[in-house]
Amino acid sequence: MTVFNTKKEVETLVTSHKATKKTIGFVPTMGALHKGHLSLIQNAFDENDIVFVSIFVNPTQFDNNADLDKYPRTLDADVKLIESISDDIIVFAPSANEIYEQEITSKEYKFDGLEFEMEGKHRKGHFNGVGTILEILFKLVLPNKAYFGEKDFQQLQIVKKLTQKLKLDLDIVGCDIYREDSGLAMSSRNERLSLLARKEAAFIHKTLLAAKEKFGTKSAKEVTEWVTKQFAKNKKFNLEYVEIANIDTLKTVKRKSKNKKYRIFIAAFIENIRLIDNIALN
Repeated sequence: MTVFNTKKEVETLVTSHKATKKTIGFVPTMGALHKGHLSLIQNAFDENDIVFVSIFVNPTQFDNNADLDKYPRTLDADVKLIESISDDIIVFAPSANEIYEQEITSKEYKFDGLEFEMEGKHRKGHFNGVGTILEILFKLVLPNKAYFGEKDFQQLQIVKKLTQKLKLDLDIVGCDIYREDSGLAMSSRNERLSLLARKEAAFIHKTLLAAKEKFGTKSAKEVTEWVTKQFAKNKKFNLEYVEIANIDTLKTVKRKSKNKKYRIFIAAFIENIRLIDNIALN
């Protein structure tokens, strides 16, 4: 297993691979890897000649320093998990100074309004941080395909918009949410939950499934209100938001249309740990 810590090492290897016309698959992560990440890496490995995985806890996409400090950093364990797929996969694990060089700050981006919905309303500057790190990594690794999970569906749509804005020759591949047996969407944050809270957190997915069923006969407003009431009854959770949105614009749905596709999105806290999830409604 090759683990690089500098951009120069990556540049040299990418140049040699591009010269031989090898395809590059890329999975950007913040580490604390789980089976959901491994499914992305496996997809990349199956579809490309070379695979890069970045492991970097990006400070510019956190609006809460305490959350940044608590974010798990498990590089050795992460490398072992990646080796379970193949020891030919290349890991890039830089420091913040290596990535940002002089000043750890984010650029300002315009994502045609996608950045102002849902997560953008509650996490100030988050998508500027996401855009900044991905622009750096995309231009460094020069992948043919990059893989992202649909758990962060809004991020997935913003990454697609980013590649359009930057005019990158890059295919963004969205992959299905990988779930625990209980239905809880896999997340590095799950590891911070107590065993009881982890079990209780399955409530999110169960509520989403019930909302999907109701969406067939009820309005978006009625479904949203029903979900809000379910969380109000469950005192273990603090619901931050529930939104039913158009998958292309991410705008909250006011009136359903047969020609549009929708998803329902939830962000909620349990044990002061923030969890997000979403599912397609039609």
